[in-house]
Amino acid sequence: MANDFRDLADGEFQRADMSGTRFSGVSLNRARILHSALHQVVMRGVEIVDTTIDGEIHHLVINGVDVAPLVEAELDRRHPDRPKFRPATAEGFREAWDLNERLWAATVDRARKLAPELLHASVDGEWSFIQTLRHLAFAGESWVGRCILGDPTPWHPLSLPWDQMDRREGVPWDRDARPSLKEALTLRHDAMALVRRVVDPLTDEQLGGRTAPLVGPGWPGEGETFPVRECLLVVLNEEWQHRLYAERDLAVLEARV
Repeated sequence: MANDFRDLADGEFQRADMSGTRFSGVSLNRARILHSALHQVVMRGVEIVDTTIDGEIHHLVINGVDVAPLVEAELDRRHPDRPKFRPATAEGFREAWDLNERLWAATVDRARKLAPELLHASVDGEWSFIQTLRHLAFAGESWVGRCILGDPTPWHPLSLPWDQMDRREGVPWDRDARPSLKEALTLRHDAMALVRRVVDPLTDEQLGGRTAPLVGPGWPGEGETFPVRECLLVVLNEEWQHRLYAERDLAVLEARV
């Protein structure tokens, strides 16, 4: 970069609203953008080389081509089970949950072969395996226990929200807790049982309905209401994505042994 450029290299910007900002002649080489929103962003005359993007991607137009559908199709090709996690019927949700239980059972069996301390290890700053189990419990408790079943406080003290969530009354927040795998799995299985409690008797009519307005502080927020299908799809998406992340990181941990 030219000498008259301001040197902001290796800076860190957290919890900043930069909506509507303009970047011109800016070097973003080696930048890491984590847990951020890039809606309606326009980039022109840019050079994008050796760049990795991982997240929720919709209507991403590159050189006039919407590549998001191409990415989705390729992911479905690589993972034939993936489309089953987007069911449209009650029976489809039961099949998806059965499959999810089988897939996660295999992942947990893989994790059991590692030393207990490695299950608390972070790979590239991501959650440990134990933290992942705790977060999935939070997702099930929130979207099924709270939203669908109407429990205003469904969370276990070890349940783990995502790191960037604003603190909320009644919601647990102990990122540094170090429960054993057995303790984390007990929490996890209890939350999975909530989902099973809903999907086993689920009908297509119930699937097409909405939740009652939420009561009391927590997550999601008081007074909110959601389509039942959306709540269950959120949980399925969390289950699918975090298992892939867990498998990816378990491979790295296995290489350390």
